[in-house]
Amino acid sequence: VQLVESGGGLVQAGGSLRLSCAASGVIFSIRYMAWYRQAPGKERELVAGITSGGTTNYADSIKGRFTISRDNAKNTVYLQMNSLRPDDTGVYYCSAGGRWGSRDYWGQGTQVTVSS
Repeated sequence: VQLVESGGGLVQAGGSLRLSCAASGVIFSIRYMAWYRQAPGKERELVAGITSGGTTNYADSIKGRFTISRDNAKNTVYLQMNSLRPDDTGVYYCSAGGRWGSRDYWGQGTQVTVSS
């Protein structure tokens, strides 16, 4: 399974970005996809996840601001990020796995920088 993220960039506080993660390869076993992020000097943390059936989970810090969704026909997961804050800055990674919460595969990451 290969995961390719896109959509990162530089945005001012209060702005929006939409990240995309396209999956390819042997994807029939993928049941759960998620977005993680890693800020400089910090551990990688879960941002949001979604199952193939559409069940979602979110980190408390982004609830109400970010929305995860998926297009099964395109094998793509999205992360709509609104009301961005400087502490949302980091490298955002897409992950995929065969069961809830699993992270069997990772993308290369996309940088998100929010300026104050």
